Amino acid sequence: MAKTDEAASSDAALGYEQARDELIDVVRRLEAGGTTLEESLALWERGEELAKVCRRWLEGARARLDAALAEPPEEG
Repeated sequence: MAKTDEAASSDAALGYEQARDELIDVVRRLEAGGTTLEESLALWERGEELAKVCRRWLEGARARLDAALAEPPEEG
């Protein structure tokens, strides 16, 4: 299933907390069962996309921390 440009930009606009909360909801729905195979596959795919969003945020945060730790301390 190809991701549209609109959906990709929508995911890019998600904050970490938003993506994480939606991912938690997706996991709960999958664990609860009671969905059709097609619905389960759609939820799984959405969960994968949300996990990627969260991973990008965390990698960005790690890079910022690494950069801040690499800077020499300011003299005051």
